[in-house]
Amino acid sequence: MAIRKPTAPSEKSALMAEMLAGAGQESKFKNGSIIEGTVSAIKGDDVFVDIGYKSEGTVSLSEFSEDSDVKVGDKVTVMLVQLENDKTGMVELSKKRADDKIRWEKILERYVEGCIVNGTIKSAVRGGLLVQIDDVEAFLPGSQVEVTPVKELEPYVGQTHDFKVIKISNERRNLIVSRRELIEGMLAEKKADLLENLEKDSIKKGRVKNITDFGAFVDLDGLDGLLHITDMSWGRIKHPSEMLKVGQEIDVKVLDVDRDRERVSLGLKQITENPWDSIQDQFPVGARVSGKVVNLAAYGAFIEIAPGIEGLVHISEFSWTKRVARASDMLAIGDEVQVVVLSVDVENQKIALGIRQTQANPWDTVKERFPVGSKISGKVRNFTAYGAFVELEEGIDGMIHVSDMSWTRKINHPSECLKKGDEVEAVVLDVNTDEQRISLGLKQAQPDPWAEIASKYAVGSVVKGKVSKIASFGAFVELEDGVDGLVHISAISDQRVDKVKDALEIGQDVEARVVKIDRAERRIGLSIKAMAMTEEEVKSLEAQAAGEETEPAQSKTSGSENLGGLSAAFDNAFANFEWQPSENN
Repeated sequence: MAIRKPTAPSEKSALMAEMLAGAGQESKFKNGSIIEGTVSAIKGDDVFVDIGYKSEGTVSLSEFSEDSDVKVGDKVTVMLVQLENDKTGMVELSKKRADDKIRWEKILERYVEGCIVNGTIKSAVRGGLLVQIDDVEAFLPGSQVEVTPVKELEPYVGQTHDFKVIKISNERRNLIVSRRELIEGMLAEKKADLLENLEKDSIKKGRVKNITDFGAFVDLDGLDGLLHITDMSWGRIKHPSEMLKVGQEIDVKVLDVDRDRERVSLGLKQITENPWDSIQDQFPVGARVSGKVVNLAAYGAFIEIAPGIEGLVHISEFSWTKRVARASDMLAIGDEVQVVVLSVDVENQKIALGIRQTQANPWDTVKERFPVGSKISGKVRNFTAYGAFVELEEGIDGMIHVSDMSWTRKINHPSECLKKGDEVEAVVLDVNTDEQRISLGLKQAQPDPWAEIASKYAVGSVVKGKVSKIASFGAFVELEDGVDGLVHISAISDQRVDKVKDALEIGQDVEARVVKIDRAERRIGLSIKAMAMTEEEVKSLEAQAAGEETEPAQSKTSGSENLGGLSAAFDNAFANFEWQPSENN
């Protein structure tokens, strides 16, 4: 019988398949998903992996085992950690986390709580033993080795036994096993009776059998209960050993009884009153209290102000004036500090504290110390594109805007006239306590020289200077002490000048005639080609500048120029000038 070939899908079906494939691809790229990719490049400590996304991802080379010779083209299985890392913008991948997840999923397929496994005790660790079960490493608590507590665990290393899996911790991705449960048949009836009659919220006496990082196992006369570290104290503790010792007799409260899984959750702190119930009466907002630093984070410090009560001082509440980047820059664990209660959130058990509130805010009196119009001195601390910050006192800065730096020249960046570390004198122009800003003026500390400049450089006079800056529309000529005049490109030569740098260069000595003085805008217009003006033309220029209605003389020399057009060209150049370095700079 002939085999009939399937018919080709219709165009509509193909489009639908393509859409479904695209949707599948979209759902594929989710944080936490396992993806197979191809190594596309290895640069330094980064391995670049193509996972079929619009951009490649990176895996740290340290995540590959030392004996694996990873190379371009290798297929690797990775976990998508983050599509776009906040710092690098790259797709963040992890081979180690993918391997861990795959390994753990295989473990979950093979083992369930309550199953019996056979393994060899590999080594003794704090609180118990590590058991090798096939390719899985499990934890055997010391309390689960025998029916009675075992003090010395080393003799068990190397022995092979059957064990019962009593807990699979997804959070820690490990197995907890017990040998004791397999050999305590004679206690089963008593244990069952205890489970049957144990009541939630009842208070029981117990003995600490074992301590782990996450809590303590407490023997309730034949039945073990777990006292989790979070249920030991209303305050913060880093390890259960800070409160308990093996063999210690304690009263505990039964928080939960899981008879099906034979588990009992115990509480120690629940026996005492929750201090958060009366927190608002004990620590009202605005109260000043003493406390001890018990923990530090990048964003702040946790202060214990009473047993079981901690509050957070955010880094923004450390100082009125200092810029605090990390809490550890100011405090250390164990420091005793004074704080003020800023807010109390009983529901979420959070208290906001402040250290700076224990001191006077210097900005409240800054107007008295630096009144408007007063002259101050300070050190240049930092630059921005628009000005310089001057330190007036520790934590208090004033800013000199570029427009307030010079009477005579246009300053486009503070570095043109100041250097970091310079000691300067300035005048306080404005104080804004709400926004914590002080405006300073550098030029206001000096007399305005323009009254003298305007008379010294009269229209029609001849001046000498050096080219200090070159722009597309002309050249600036320094006449003296920071006084600049502008030679417009049209006033450089009788011949057409296409580029200023073709005719002039920085540092070149030039001689020019003053053709425009703008007192209001503090500008001087110069012309090199006006040096060829006749005496009659110069007088006409002076008269025009003085406001006289003199008819411009007809030029008979090649150096004559249209003064009205030149004046407009100067105005336009100044109005649109924003200094950018020329090709010569």
